[in-house]
Amino acid sequence: MSYRTEQTYLLWIRRFAKFHGQPPEDMGAPEIEAFLTDLAVRGNVTAATQNQALSALLFLYRHVLQGEFPQLENVERAKRPSRLPVVLTRQEVRLVLDTLHDPYRLMASLLYGSGLRLSECLRLRVKDVNFAQKQIVVRQGKGAKDRVAPLPSTVVEPLREHLKAVRQRFEAEGEARVPVLLPDALDRKYPQAPFEWAWHWVFPAAKPSSDPHTGAVFRHHFLEDTLQRAVKKAMKTAGLDTRASCHTLRHSFATHLLESGSDIRTVQELLGHKDVSTTMIYTHVLNRPGLVVRSPLDD
Repeated sequence: MSYRTEQTYLLWIRRFAKFHGQPPEDMGAPEIEAFLTDLAVRGNVTAATQNQALSALLFLYRHVLQGEFPQLENVERAKRPSRLPVVLTRQEVRLVLDTLHDPYRLMASLLYGSGLRLSECLRLRVKDVNFAQKQIVVRQGKGAKDRVAPLPSTVVEPLREHLKAVRQRFEAEGEARVPVLLPDALDRKYPQAPFEWAWHWVFPAAKPSSDPHTGAVFRHHFLEDTLQRAVKKAMKTAGLDTRASCHTLRHSFATHLLESGSDIRTVQELLGHKDVSTTMIYTHVLNRPGLVVRSPLDD
């Protein structure tokens, strides 16, 4: 699992043990039910947060303690709120993008123009950008699924120039080049791949960092909070009163595609949603099936 998932699971396991004041191996269904119910009733957490805590405990009992997860029958479930996503108008998106400077403008343009999640944008590798077909291959998105996203024509030249500058720094490192992390232990199968340009990050971090598990030094990609702060500042500078974030640009991508007449199932595929019901939240406009998809950034 990702390092962030590890940290989140550890947090919930510690909270569970602290809540009852005893180690998890000495507890069972009554203690788990009491903890999850307290989160919903007294903690007033969302359904997603309660499910996250449940997933952490499920992993603990099945894979760490190597036992059966107890049957839960008396858990008060947190209510799942029905909220519409925050969506910017096309003019508001333009104001935000015009306020940003590269590379943040380029990254924000991909969030809106390609419908990428924040993590998907930052984890892009050079080999996954196809300029000829104007496509981006998103690897291991949410649910560990791959998908294809559009590469807006407006972004092609700025992205080429960005990659040209990144490659110059890449080549200048020479023998002192720091490897990048590869997924699924591919570095053992292809030992030279972490040093190759094709596997390099599109948005690499300025400085190397150490792996939290092994201490080995790698070239990481841009940190998420760096782009988040830049976008938040840009929205404030643009005078937007709405509570928006990086993910708002992805919401706007989906909504503007539907407004332009794209089919709901096409939008579902572009967003990488497992079920079309997730995409249905954007259907506050009528859609007309059968139209060729055009990135809203190009409009």
